[in-house]
Amino acid sequence: MKGGKQMGLKVAVQMDPIETISIAGDSTFALMLEGQKRGHSHFVYQPGDMSLQTADDGSVRVFARGRCTLVRDVPGDHFSARAPEVHDLADFDVVLMRQDPPFDMHYITATHLLERLPETTLVVNDPAAVRNAPEKLFVMEFADLTPPTLITRDIEAIEAFRAAHGDIIMKPLYGNGGAGVFRLTSNDANFAALYELFVETFREPFIVQKYLARVSEGDKRIILVDGEVAGALNRIPKPGEVRSNMVVGGRAELADLTEREREICARLGPVLKERGLLFVGIDVIDGWLTEINVTSPTGLRAIQAQGGPDIAAQIWDAIERKVSA
Repeated sequence: MKGGKQMGLKVAVQMDPIETISIAGDSTFALMLEGQKRGHSHFVYQPGDMSLQTADDGSVRVFARGRCTLVRDVPGDHFSARAPEVHDLADFDVVLMRQDPPFDMHYITATHLLERLPETTLVVNDPAAVRNAPEKLFVMEFADLTPPTLITRDIEAIEAFRAAHGDIIMKPLYGNGGAGVFRLTSNDANFAALYELFVETFREPFIVQKYLARVSEGDKRIILVDGEVAGALNRIPKPGEVRSNMVVGGRAELADLTEREREICARLGPVLKERGLLFVGIDVIDGWLTEINVTSPTGLRAIQAQGGPDIAAQIWDAIERKVSA
């Protein structure tokens, strides 16, 4: 446990290339900094470096080629690593599944491989739960908390939805970071061309939602750790933009929760905890739940930079409790 009672943990971090991350806003980096401070060691690998192999006796081995890595909060010199090595992931106490979407078959395959690890290795977040909770579909389990939503590829269904609700947002079902998010007004002449582009680009249905005008006041990212609220950040779009994501220029400020937002978190918290979704970021606009981010939530460094709580420490507290249980 925190405070010297917990022995250093062996931690494998499944992530995007550590060379390319922006440490100022990267939540995986925040987790590694805090873990290292607690005496935990980190073995970093990418999803494509993971393998599964069976033996004559029917046993299953999941292993990865990666590097034992140290991190430091120095832009341009944020890590050092040993030469690549192969390690059985079952030998680790914890695996942090932290690669960014797209949530495609490559991502889904990684969850299947991680699911073969023994219970003695804690995977955060639980891979089966991640696979069953794509962010823009998981919210449909809480339909009364979400704005009017349509998931479809049918142009007539979208046209009817737009006729009923006026301005709409159309975006890919498995996108992230604000990519491919469009606002269409009730008489927007670009609709047909945009629909054609979506049909040509995406094999899956799209998600269409009623446009929430008060997004100009912010899109709140609320972090839940093991089902409990840990902190919140309001992301305000820059003028002329509907997307509030910080990667596309959104301005971030610390935020308190409204009564409605606390109600939303109270509904979600027990479900997240039960499913092993330990680190989750939900998005709320004008009191409406729009996404439940379970694949690679962000916001830890931004919240702390604004004077908010050290949520990376809260996450490690929760992980250490589970490992010690």
